[in-house]
Amino acid sequence: MTILGWVLQGLLVAMFLMAGFGKVTGSKMHREAFVHLGLPQWFRTVTGVVELIGAALLIIGYWQKDFAIAGALLLGVTAIGGLLSHVRVKDGFKETFMIVLLGIISFLLLFIII
Repeated sequence: MTILGWVLQGLLVAMFLMAGFGKVTGSKMHREAFVHLGLPQWFRTVTGVVELIGAALLIIGYWQKDFAIAGALLLGVTAIGGLLSHVRVKDGFKETFMIVLLGIISFLLLFIII
């Protein structure tokens, strides 16, 4: 894998570890976001666990390429779900930008790895 791939992988690990821990621990920002999106709080926890699993797969992926592929794919699909949630409530570009960016980086990493 290239240096660009390692950097993107590290960026995704950092971002999804922070987001996942915030969702699992129930930070005020994430609780309010899920209320705004019209999603139940138990789904916040599930989403956080999925994000943490994806980040863990990417960490293992530094040594085992197949785990990085699985992690990038899992986080990319999760980002698509997040984007659809924002579109459903008609959020603007400012609210949707970060999840779109993370989704693009996830799929870009996937294509770099493969």
